[in-house]
Amino acid sequence: MRPPRRSPFIDLLNATIRAGNKTGVIEKAPLQREYLLEKAVSDAGLNDFGDNWFETPMEVLLESLADEAHLNPAGEWSAEKQFSHVLRGRLLAQKWFRDHPEILARPISRPVVIVGPMRSGTTRLHRLLAADQRFSHLRSFETISPVPQPGFQEVIEGKISDPRPAVARRIMAIARLANPRTLSIHPTGPFEPEEELGLLVASMWGMKHEAQWRVPTYARWCEGQDATPAYQYMANLLRLIGWSQQTSSNRPWLLKTPQHMLDLPALLKVFPDARLIFTHRDPVKLVGSAASLAWNQTIIYSDKPDPQKVGREWLRKTELKVQRMQEARQSILDSKTIDVHYDDIDRDWLGAMKRVYGFLELDIGPALTAMKQYLSRSAKLKRRPHRYSLGEFGITDSEVRERFSNYSRTFDVPFEARTAPPSQFAHIKIGQSLEQI
Repeated sequence: MRPPRRSPFIDLLNATIRAGNKTGVIEKAPLQREYLLEKAVSDAGLNDFGDNWFETPMEVLLESLADEAHLNPAGEWSAEKQFSHVLRGRLLAQKWFRDHPEILARPISRPVVIVGPMRSGTTRLHRLLAADQRFSHLRSFETISPVPQPGFQEVIEGKISDPRPAVARRIMAIARLANPRTLSIHPTGPFEPEEELGLLVASMWGMKHEAQWRVPTYARWCEGQDATPAYQYMANLLRLIGWSQQTSSNRPWLLKTPQHMLDLPALLKVFPDARLIFTHRDPVKLVGSAASLAWNQTIIYSDKPDPQKVGREWLRKTELKVQRMQEARQSILDSKTIDVHYDDIDRDWLGAMKRVYGFLELDIGPALTAMKQYLSRSAKLKRRPHRYSLGEFGITDSEVRERFSNYSRTFDVPFEARTAPPSQFAHIKIGQSLEQI
């Protein structure tokens, strides 16, 4: 079994960038901290990045990229653009905070946080809840570009001048060219509800980097750090986004990203009154799907991807997330948590959502029409099924079952029935005579 290959578009883009570098038409920017910081200051005309805690994970990430990621020309080019975008955003955010002190005064009370492994149904649950206008949520263009540009609320020729949705459309169009499977794995659009992983990236923090680049040293360094500064900055960006949306600060935020499984202590330090919805799924599916998601991004940016290494890393990472979550839950009051199974939403989404709304002490009635509209819209977004297998990444069902047996028992997460290998007599049809056989 072999995982899918990348799109020919990437080979064409690599050749174009190589030629541009050689002729000087495309400048090859160094992925070095001082260069990137100075360039952002020069481009933005600003020099205040806020809390400089982010510079340490940034340095570790850059070293890991240089030593381990094996970036191709397209990977180097896109990495420089990503770092520059994030740094300019930090500079502009500080200007907003300075010019409008009311932003940081906005309360964030009783957020609803969905916590679960990658591919455990967090997106589906998040978007069902986001259909309810009683919650505030991020839209995809806001996680790509959390910080609005000056004058973003001006109306020109009857339209708001915010350029961020158009930027998001271009990025998504390029992503589909780079790997059309991305639409199947995580269907989205500029205005679809989206997770806050991009807000953590603003602090050079989180698994987004690990899912797109092979950076194991960075991953393990982050796993040993206190993430509180990244979550404090994330909270300030949420305040900025809520202010830019002109929504009431009384509306609870709806949050979700698998990163929270690793960082629950930091999350609860910053949001002590959060209500937590934990999602669960058969670990065989979790590991295979997570490895597939990472693989389909890694092959865009590197010419030397190794499916065995990708599989091993996401098996380890998924197991660590589950362990960290179980450890953290020992000190969280049961009244603040609820568990929701992927299969329960598959079988009876309405019954599962009624149970969630009971936990949140809300009437589900006002949200039902919007939820049904979301389900209808999402069916159109998903163009083809996400196909993957553990075997593509050198992992067996038995190994996953053994390593996640405690998780399965603790949260009553059943493993799916094994698919038996075809029998040597599978070609025989009932009713055939021995002569026919």
